[in-house]
Amino acid sequence: MKTKTKVISIIVTLLLLAAAGFVYFKFYFVLGEGVKAGELNQIVYKGWIWKTYEGRLIQTGFRGAKKGNGIQSNEFNFSVVDKAVADSLMRCSGKMVELRYKEYNGMLPWRGMQHYIVYEILSVDDGKVSSEIPYVVGGEAI
Repeated sequence: MKTKTKVISIIVTLLLLAAAGFVYFKFYFVLGEGVKAGELNQIVYKGWIWKTYEGRLIQTGFRGAKKGNGIQSNEFNFSVVDKAVADSLMRCSGKMVELRYKEYNGMLPWRGMQHYIVYEILSVDDGKVSSEIPYVVGGEAI
């Protein structure tokens, strides 16, 4: 009888360890880290039970030859956990930003609705192009 109890307890322990390992690698293991740059389209605070900060970055690029010529835009959807970073981003809508993020394999409702979690703002630029060409008004350069 003792052997049967011992075998069952070993199996239960192994199953619990396997479940803990699965949860760790699915939700807490950082799959990748990187930097994305583009125009900040939006950042919102939303959610039914857990309110989280969700944002969208618009990245521009060129289409390949197969899809035709032209410009395409790519969206980078992300979540923000740190309130200070989210508050800073809320003042940057419409500006060019460079963001550092971590990629997770799974999402947790209290961490955000995306696999990508932004944790740092590297740079913010108005996106205005400065020109060295002077404006001419009435025959005089300004």
